[in-house]
Order: sequence, then structure tokens, then C-alpha cells
Amino acid sequence: MTAQAAAWQETADEAAAASPAPSTPAEKQKFAKTRFVANAGLAAGATYQWIIKPYRAGKFKKGAKGRTFALVKAGLAGAFAYNRLKAAADNAKGDPLLSKAVAPLTAGIASLKGLGSKLRKGDATDSDLSSLQDVITGVKGAGAGAGATVTDKVPSLSQLSGG
Repeated sequence: MTAQAAAWQETADEAAAASPAPSTPAEKQKFAKTRFVANAGLAAGATYQWIIKPYRAGKFKKGAKGRTFALVKAGLAGAFAYNRLKAAADNAKGDPLLSKAVAPLTAGIASLKGLGSKLRKGDATDSDLSSLQDVITGVKGAGAGAGATVTDKVPSLSQLSGG
């Protein structure tokens, strides 16, 4: 090994030694709860703002003013909520208490997979919306039971569309 190569190796070894250590299991759990709360809150906010509220106001009924735009927003919100709920369920796996609380809800989350396209097409039924609301309520309850209180956070339209 040349002197220059030895110097580079020494510099690389020092840089590796100065790198921060990986998170401890306690820190990973703390961040898992934080990510769970953020993802579940976004899903709950999108569901309420862009699906439940317009549905209750009759925006999805045939002939309603602004129906098409409301259905498109609801479709985006449905897909967004499904994505965030899946992420929240994955985050819950990093915390023992959360994982036990959220595990029973994963089948409910999986059942929502086609909801976005149903809403976009105007094919969603009362039972579809009831299922969505039940899953959101269950996730919020599971979080609260594990010490991770979930509050609704309404995403912007650009967040819904992935922009």
C-alpha cells in the first residue's frame, strides 16, 4: 500500500468512526409512534375533509353542483387515505404496544384498496363509506389505547395528488 493510499484509508476509517450510530431500539419505537400518528392523522383528515363531509352535504348525488370535482377529490382522498393507513400500520410494527393494537385493523385497511377508484367513478355505496369511517375510527382508537393520540390533519389537494 502506498503512503497516499494509507492516508486515504486512515481518513476513511476516521470518517466511519465519526459517523452517528444507528438509532437505539427505544428511539426507533419513539419515531414509529410519531410516524404512526402523522400518517393516521393525514388519513383521517383526508377522509373527513374530502370524503365524509362532501358525502353528508350531498355532493356525490347525481345532479349535484360540483359533483364531478367532488368525486375526483374524493377518489384522490380515498387512494391517499389507503396509502397513509397502510404506512401507519407499517409504522405500528416498530412499537410493541401499537403493533398489538393495530394488528386487528390490517384486514380492514386492506379492504379499502379499491375505494379510491370507486369514489372517482361515483360507484361508492353507503357501506363503503361506513367501512372507511370504521377503519379510521379503529386506527384512532388503537393509537389512543397505545398512547399515540391521532388528530385529523387535512392534506392539501397537491398532497392528495402526490405533488
